Amino acid sequence: MKDYEPLSGVDAAWLRMDEPTNLMTITSVLVLEDAIDLSTLREIVAERFIGFTRFRQRIRSASSGEQWELDPHFDLTQHVRRAALPGDAGKAELQERVSELMSTPLDRNKPLWHLELIEDYAGGSAIIARIHHCIADGIALVQVLLSLTDEYFDPSRFPRTKRSSRLPGLIRAPLNAAKKAADAAGLLLNEGAHALVDPSRITLRAKQGMSLGAALSKLALIGADSDTRIKGDLGVAQNAAWSGPIDLDVVKKTAHAIDAKVNDVLLAAVAGALRYYLDEHGDSTDGVSIRGMIPVNLRPIEKAFELGNQFGLVYVDLPVGLSERSERVMNVKQQMDEIKASSEAAAAFGILEVLGYFPTELEEQAVRLFSSKASAVLTNVPGPRNHLHMKGRRLQHIMPWVPRAGNIGIGISIFSYAGEVRLGIACDNGLVPDPETILEGFEREFAQIVESFNQSRGDAAPSPTATQTEAADDNVDAP
Repeated sequence: MKDYEPLSGVDAAWLRMDEPTNLMTITSVLVLEDAIDLSTLREIVAERFIGFTRFRQRIRSASSGEQWELDPHFDLTQHVRRAALPGDAGKAELQERVSELMSTPLDRNKPLWHLELIEDYAGGSAIIARIHHCIADGIALVQVLLSLTDEYFDPSRFPRTKRSSRLPGLIRAPLNAAKKAADAAGLLLNEGAHALVDPSRITLRAKQGMSLGAALSKLALIGADSDTRIKGDLGVAQNAAWSGPIDLDVVKKTAHAIDAKVNDVLLAAVAGALRYYLDEHGDSTDGVSIRGMIPVNLRPIEKAFELGNQFGLVYVDLPVGLSERSERVMNVKQQMDEIKASSEAAAAFGILEVLGYFPTELEEQAVRLFSSKASAVLTNVPGPRNHLHMKGRRLQHIMPWVPRAGNIGIGISIFSYAGEVRLGIACDNGLVPDPETILEGFEREFAQIVESFNQSRGDAAPSPTATQTEAADDNVDAP
């Protein structure tokens, strides 16, 4: 094979979007109930992660554009390192450390990823993973991160190229052993793998709905959303925070009761949380609409391990100005139904692909134009339904954060795992110095949505458990 591989237009676009105020790095936290040491984590990464060629490649600039090349000096120890938290080494300190890393760019001279191990955290350990968006989109990177677990690891997913013969010994030995084990016994994938969203159906619906030209026109002509305190000039410092767990079965029961999707209910709760945030700061919410950009997966889920970026972006207006919760839910549901029947995501993907081949100056102008039409980036990624393990250590919870492009100051991530939903906030420290207030608003809003819809139906609160049939009928779904 040739030594160099050009970046796709979309991957190049995300690489060039890197700015000190908005780094295009997907950051995730994985919390293990039992402690893991650095040498064991490196063994897991060598066995289950580095087989994906992209994680041994760095960016090479050429006259024809950016290219991938194998890093001749690749050193796993430089990408998997250890750190310690100060003080009580609790959630507050972990959030502070994540915030610091979100403000720190990855080294462009090396493959664009890094894992930091906090060996002593809450009786177990925590791993902070940072991977550049040019390597892959969120759906693909979640799948790759899950491949670190015992239940998801499958070496047959590694690219089969001649380059595999160039794997260093540290990587090759455990990889060969894993392949033999897989051949002998097979690998049981957790059922949650198939619960991950597969919006490739959107492309089929798009053929029956809004034309590509109409979608492009809508994207170009849409105006800016309301001017609120979460919009403004950006700084370098970032804030990262995440909520406590919400029972996913309760979300599903509430959505079923009103003929909505889980995503509709959760996004309506986000709208309520932002309304609560503005209220707490004494700002008017009358008629306010905060627009979010939502990534939409355009690849079949079974191809997620091929990495790269294959998603479009759609706009949704969060109805912060509506005072009635039922109206907020129905408003979000109507918008999402319309988006699913349109070509907006495919149109946005086409724009990103073209931008990757534009001169940098033109691309920057285009990115700022489209990001100026929104105040937030929103993502909802469903994860596995059962707990996973890393060398027998139970993975307690996972929290990934969506990066933001241009001048967008806040990213809101919803992630479900093992029957629980968490909300994560990544934001500019100057615009949103207190993301915990939004999280508090989200938890309050969701509880009140459940209560109000139960009262309207004359029911008691939903049971904290749901049948397997109910769970299968309504997976958490990004649009």
